[in-house]
Amino acid sequence: MKKWLKAFAEDRRGVTSIEYALIAAFIAIAIIVAVGDVGNKLVNIFNNVKNGF
Repeated sequence: MKKWLKAFAEDRRGVTSIEYALIAAFIAIAIIVAVGDVGNKLVNIFNNVKNGF
């Protein structure tokens, strides 16, 4: 068991793909937050325009 754990800890295959997946996840989260914020601002703008008439 110790031999397997040591081999698992030292294995570096797939590290780059995990890093790219994390970067993609952070970018996706940033886009979702930005789009949600823009959507709320647009709703407020349209409500202000509607209430102005």
